[in-house]
Amino acid sequence: MVDIGSGSRYKLCGHPQAVNFGFFTRSFMRALLSRTVGGPETLTVDHVDDPSPAADEVVIDVEACGVNFPDALLIMDKYQVLPPRPFSPGSEVCGFVSATGASVTTLKVGERVIARCPWGGMAEKLKVSAERCLRVPTELPAVELATLQFTYATAFHALHDRAALREGERLLVLGAAGGIGIAAVELGKAFGAKVFAAASSKEKLDFAQERGADQAILYPAALDESGSKNFAAAIKSAAGPEGIDVVIDPVGGAYTEAALRAMGRNGRLLIVGFPAGIAKVPMNLPLLKSCAIVGVDWRSFNIHEPKRSANNSRRIIEMYEKGQIAPAVSQIFSLDQAAQAIRQISQRSALGKLAIDMSGSRCLLSR
Repeated sequence: MVDIGSGSRYKLCGHPQAVNFGFFTRSFMRALLSRTVGGPETLTVDHVDDPSPAADEVVIDVEACGVNFPDALLIMDKYQVLPPRPFSPGSEVCGFVSATGASVTTLKVGERVIARCPWGGMAEKLKVSAERCLRVPTELPAVELATLQFTYATAFHALHDRAALREGERLLVLGAAGGIGIAAVELGKAFGAKVFAAASSKEKLDFAQERGADQAILYPAALDESGSKNFAAAIKSAAGPEGIDVVIDPVGGAYTEAALRAMGRNGRLLIVGFPAGIAKVPMNLPLLKSCAIVGVDWRSFNIHEPKRSANNSRRIIEMYEKGQIAPAVSQIFSLDQAAQAIRQISQRSALGKLAIDMSGSRCLLSR
């Protein structure tokens, strides 16, 4: 229910909606909101005012939004940034431009775009800087287009910009069935690498091999010191005497050290995330291995090198259109189910990508 200040209370359902009382018109949208710090159970779907664009912004009618692990971190105040509450999770969307700011010349109302944003995507409308948007074809599925920004862009930045992955190199992907993992598997194959997928179950490894991984390596869901050594030995056995050239690590914890022990000379270990905990790495290993540990922060890359980031995104869209990559969207949720999607991501049980479809969120204004 929304109190519009006239002595009447109206039940709003869906979007677009507007209440006209002669002297003003007020429009509302539905959004998944974080009002208090906590897990997915603290999230609610409420009505809020439609956004209005600043001079350099556009408003997007959101068709679909990708779900990512940082969404779970944001609502628990465990991410690098702390949005002012209330806010909506969601950092990648696909939709149509419905309004433009006064200084926007690069986009027009009615154009379809994908956009990257720090938060706000799990809502029927989103305002975002025009420079964060890229035009996309109208005939492609919204739920796939909406999942091209975060995981694929992170993996592309990691493999292309930070590791300079070369054709014929051996790439190890930890957490290979997750969003970033599957993106790294597909991009690694597109770049001509031999891809070793590592994950915690046969189901996840089968999924990674379906997406192109050459070899699969099973590791336990919880790793102690002896398990870490066994995992390192399994990687070495699969990779051969020259070891692994590039590791992309969105997992962390004891898995990081195991991967580092299997590195070859001049290898590059890419640190993307650490849901399994921040690794405590013996610093003699990089010296003995003559390898590098490289941080990957796509958010920082976006902020400090927006043109390079946009060029990467354009290349990803081209690869998608050519069939070189194909977003592995394993489940699609409605806005009312979005908290469930975030819970699944936080439990690390999702295969590939999850997406929120906004198209079903429509009904009439009722009293």
